[in-house]
Amino acid sequence: MSVVQFHEYPTQDGYKLLEISLNAEKSLNALTLEMIQLIEPRLKKAAVDDSIKAVLLTSAGDKAFCAGGDVVSLYRSITSGDNPNFPTDYFTHEYRLDYRIHTFPKPIICWGSGIVMGGGMGLMNGCSHRIVTETSHMAMPEVTIGLFPDVGGSFFLNKMPGRTGLFLGLTGNPIYAADALFLGLADRFIESSRYVDLVADLQAADWTGCCKKAVNQTLRQLEKSSESAFRQASPVQDHYAFIQSVTDQDSLTDLMKAMAGIESDDPWIQRSQKAITQGSPLSVHLIAEQLKRTRHLSLKEVFMSELILAVQCCQHPEFPEGVRALLVDKDRNPNWMFKSVGAVETAVIEEFFEAPWSDNPLAGI
Repeated sequence: MSVVQFHEYPTQDGYKLLEISLNAEKSLNALTLEMIQLIEPRLKKAAVDDSIKAVLLTSAGDKAFCAGGDVVSLYRSITSGDNPNFPTDYFTHEYRLDYRIHTFPKPIICWGSGIVMGGGMGLMNGCSHRIVTETSHMAMPEVTIGLFPDVGGSFFLNKMPGRTGLFLGLTGNPIYAADALFLGLADRFIESSRYVDLVADLQAADWTGCCKKAVNQTLRQLEKSSESAFRQASPVQDHYAFIQSVTDQDSLTDLMKAMAGIESDDPWIQRSQKAITQGSPLSVHLIAEQLKRTRHLSLKEVFMSELILAVQCCQHPEFPEGVRALLVDKDRNPNWMFKSVGAVETAVIEEFFEAPWSDNPLAGI
């Protein structure tokens, strides 16, 4: 069975809805290169097909929309040396797909139920209508594997209120439905059991006029009928003042000291302290530097910048070591290149931002 399933639903007025479903439930729908290469041309075709009025982006199973990119395959390609071009190919195709979703001319409704992390966040955040449910569990936890929040993370983290994007990038703290709405990562809350209703209501909608209006009217009604299931907890919003205070430092070393110096019995704060101290010190620098460099870039420029950094991460030992420790050997004991944020040399950081090719593969998107 295909790792991506496509289905067309007829509407009551003679048009169609295209459903794209990630179909790798056992791997929590981790985004593989095969998936990407199936989805991108189908979206390209749908963009110019007048009979298709909207796209539904969903997944198999209840546990996850997409738990992230296929970093294990990246790890294997790096450590085996069998396919040195795989990282460039993978990230180029992934970011091209993400960019197509961001710029798609028709409504794309993402059903972001369950786990949505890393590569899943990249897919979801490009969609015009992003749905969260009471089971949505979002995060950008790349600091734990020696990477950085890519797939457009440099774009959407920078758009979050205050310095919440920086904090969440450095800690990978989880984001649930209410916080996703607060942070601008989602547009609507709908109860997880209502997906069948969503499809049926979209089929019954009026598509002879504005497609965006048809989608908005449908989602608005489903959101109203889902109010009783809404998960009220909003820890990021509740800790907004704390986040602003702890990130208001003159250097990353000072930020780390501020985090380490907090004595709190708050589980959310304790989790963030643990994550940032156990994550890659090099990644802490790369995350902060990438967000600074991309703050005023266009979406296309952001993806081009992320491609450089992602490919460079694959050419250094930090990222494969992080994947090994967390996802391959699972000993959770990575041997990071540097033992502290203060030990990371500026010259090393600069290397990661140097393009490994004369022409960026995303220049033509």
